[in-house]
Amino acid sequence: MTDENWAEAVDKQEQLFQKVDNLHINTVKKDEPPKLVNAPSAADENYEQPLTQEESSLLKKMLRDKLVQNNQELEVQQRDPSSPLYSVKSFDDLPLRKELIRGIYGMGFNRPSKIQETALPLLLCNPPNMIAQSQSGTGKTAAFVLTMLSRLDTNKHYPQCICLSPTYELALQTGKAVEQMGKHLQGLQVAYAIRGNHVQRNTSIPAQIVIGTPGTMLDWTRKAALDLQKVEVFVLDEADVMIDTQGFKDQSIRIHSKLSNRCQMLLFSATYDDSVMKFAEQIISQPNIIKLKRNEETLDNIKQYYVKCSTVDKKYESLTNLYNVLSVGQAIIFCHTRKTASWLARKMCEDKYVVALLSGELDVSQRAAILRRFKEAKERVLVTTNVCSRGDVEQVTLVVNFDLPVDFNRRPDCETYLHRIGRTGRFGKSGVAINFVSNEQDMRILLEFQEHFGIKISYLDTGNYAEIEEKLGD
Repeated sequence: MTDENWAEAVDKQEQLFQKVDNLHINTVKKDEPPKLVNAPSAADENYEQPLTQEESSLLKKMLRDKLVQNNQELEVQQRDPSSPLYSVKSFDDLPLRKELIRGIYGMGFNRPSKIQETALPLLLCNPPNMIAQSQSGTGKTAAFVLTMLSRLDTNKHYPQCICLSPTYELALQTGKAVEQMGKHLQGLQVAYAIRGNHVQRNTSIPAQIVIGTPGTMLDWTRKAALDLQKVEVFVLDEADVMIDTQGFKDQSIRIHSKLSNRCQMLLFSATYDDSVMKFAEQIISQPNIIKLKRNEETLDNIKQYYVKCSTVDKKYESLTNLYNVLSVGQAIIFCHTRKTASWLARKMCEDKYVVALLSGELDVSQRAAILRRFKEAKERVLVTTNVCSRGDVEQVTLVVNFDLPVDFNRRPDCETYLHRIGRTGRFGKSGVAINFVSNEQDMRILLEFQEHFGIKISYLDTGNYAEIEEKLGD
C-alpha cells in the first residue's frame, strides 16, 4: 500500500470514528476492553438492531451492482407443457428489438445470466405469469426490465407496465436500469411513483412505465393518474419483502386487484419461504415457477475452526496471531454489539491494521459506501455487527466470529451463522471461518452448529504458529 493510500485509509477511519462518537455510541477508551458477554439484551442501547427487510434488500442490490458468476441450480416448474422450455446463451437469440439489444450490450451485459437464460425465453416468447427466485446480483432486475420494455408500445402515451419496489432507493435503481436499457427506444418515458412526486387528480401520466413504492402508486391510482386496466405487465420486485411486510402486502394486493385478467404478473425475489410462496401462488394465476434448489447453500468449501479465548484481550491476541502467520486477503470480523465493534476497530487501527467499521448508527447509504470501499480493497479488515451478515464480497478469505451468533434468548442462531461464514468461500473458492469460544456455553452453542449443519468444527491453537501454518496456510 502506498503512503498516499495509507493516508487516505487512516483519514477515512478517523472520520468514521468521529461520526460514531458524535452519535453518542458508548465507545470505550483506549486500553479499556468491553466486558465479555454471551449475548446482548434487546434493551441494551449498544445492541445492534437487525436490518429491516427493506434495508437488507437495498444493501444487497447496492453492493452487487454487476453480474457475478454463480453455480446455483434452478428448478423450473412449467405450467404449460406444450410450450417448449429452452435456455439461451446469447441475447441475440431472443426475440428482442434491435434497440433493446443495443441497450443491453451498452450496459456491459455480454451474455445472459442463469436466471435470464432460463426466464426470458418463457417471458418473451409465450408471456406467462411467473414467480422467480435468484440471489441478488444475478440479473433478476434485467430480466423483468427487458420483459417490460419488450411489451410496451412507445406510440401509446399511458402506463402499460408498472413495477413495485419496497423502497424509494430500489425504485430509483430499477428506473435507472429501465432508462439505460431502453435509451435507444424512441419515445420511451418513465415515471416514478415515489415520495415527493405528487400528481393532481385526473391528471393522466403519459409514461409507458411507472416504477414506485406501493403507497404512492396506490395514491396515483386513486387520483386516476393511471388506469390499471390498461396495464400489460405488473412486476413485484423483492416480492418476499412486499408479501411479508403487512403495509406493503395490503397496498400491493389492492393494486393487484385492479389489474385486468390479461395482465402479465411477475414476482421476483432472492428468497421465498414456504408461507410467502403459498401466498404468491394464491394471487398469481397458474404461474411458471423458477426457484433455487433446496440444497443450494453448502459449507463444504469452508474450513471451520474454534479457538478458546477466556477474555476479550485473549480474543484480540488470537486475532493478531492469525494475522502474523496468514496471508489474509480480506477479512470480516463479527461482533455482538456496537461497543465491542468500536473497541476492536480502534484497537486494530492503533496497531496499524487498515480497518473499516460498520454498525447500525450509520444510515443505509453510509453503510453501502463503507462496504463499497471494502469491496474495492481500500480497507482489508471489516469489523461489523450483524448488519453485514448478508451480502456478498467476493474476495473475503477469512471470517472471524469474535462473538458467536445467538438470539435474544441466548440460543444458537444457525441462520446468522450460515450467513456470516457464507461471506467466505464464495463462488466456489475455499475460505476459513474462525470461531472464538469463551466458556462452556459458547462450546454448547458451537456443538449445536455442528449438529445442525452436519459439519466438523476443529480446534485451533492460535498460540502455535506452526499449527496455524499447517492447517490454514494453504
